[in-house]
Amino acid sequence: MADHYDVLGVSREATPEEIKKAYRRLARELHPDVNPSPDAQEKFKQVTHAYDVLSDPGQRRDYDRGPQPTFGGAGGGFGGFGDIFENFFGGQSQQRGPRSRAERGQDALLRVEVDLSEVVFGTHRDLEVDTAVLCETCNGSCCLPGTSPVTCDICHGAGSIQRTVRSLLGNVVTSAPCGTCRGYGTVIPNPCTTCQGQGRVRARRTIPVDIPAGVDTGLRLQLPGQGEVGPAGGPQGDVYLEIKVKHHEVFSRNDDDLLCTLEVQMWDAVLGTTATVAALDGDIELEIKPGTQSAEVLTVKGRGVSHLRGNGRGDLRVGIQVVTPTKLDHKQKELMKQLAAAHKYPAPALGHFQQGLFAKLRDRFLNV
Repeated sequence: MADHYDVLGVSREATPEEIKKAYRRLARELHPDVNPSPDAQEKFKQVTHAYDVLSDPGQRRDYDRGPQPTFGGAGGGFGGFGDIFENFFGGQSQQRGPRSRAERGQDALLRVEVDLSEVVFGTHRDLEVDTAVLCETCNGSCCLPGTSPVTCDICHGAGSIQRTVRSLLGNVVTSAPCGTCRGYGTVIPNPCTTCQGQGRVRARRTIPVDIPAGVDTGLRLQLPGQGEVGPAGGPQGDVYLEIKVKHHEVFSRNDDDLLCTLEVQMWDAVLGTTATVAALDGDIELEIKPGTQSAEVLTVKGRGVSHLRGNGRGDLRVGIQVVTPTKLDHKQKELMKQLAAAHKYPAPALGHFQQGLFAKLRDRFLNV
């Protein structure tokens, strides 16, 4: 690779102002808008890269020093104690190679609401997300098509700069990431213009999701490899889907059982009847036996929520609430009086407190 000073046509003792002046002169001659020849374009890139290195004091110092030895003999004098401790407590004394540009993408957490009816058998969702996707122009290489990264001329592809420090223990070697290539070992002279050298772009993407039956609020589903693409086309992260089941006006849920209440008129509870109720997956015929009391529970097997793990479904539990009429006309009142007189029911009276009775009224579904 050509020497940066030769590329700019200046001496190694050139001042920053002389380096800037030389760069401006060459840039005016070689800029693609002025000189469209392929040779001029290549020279323009070399001039720009040389100026980037030599105009930065730290990079110029590293460039002038050149490759450094990794080990040295014992020497006299006192070195910096900070570098000594860095070497022994966390510093890198040996070259470990450049790091990869490709990194794993971040995970994402999405929240989705589902109806209770969708929980019974599961459902499908197509989720629209704004995320990072692979750049189609460079396919994750970060470079313009037809170009590729070049070896860093500061660290010579190592990704790190090693320095030898004189200390009481001899020459101690410390290592730090290269400031020019940021530890990658290569630089990209021609970054992709679509992704700005990132290897990925922001875009809207559709993620198809099959939500299984039996999910409940708070459950998280993991979708491996559905997250954002990492830098430089790195592997995709994961998506975590957090479920929230919407409130239902009729049915509630206890584990995999569905609970609801059926209001029955007093005369239907006395005489018995049949009722057709609309469950989440179709109508059900219920038999109300004569003499049915409030707080009784009718159980319909296998008409609840599908089990999340395993086969089968929970039950549908229907609690009976006998409705006492509050408005009767004269004829209806007379009929009720005749019924009461015919049966001669005892007058209301206090009895022994029964905890089980109130517990049943309160938890009529759970105590069945």
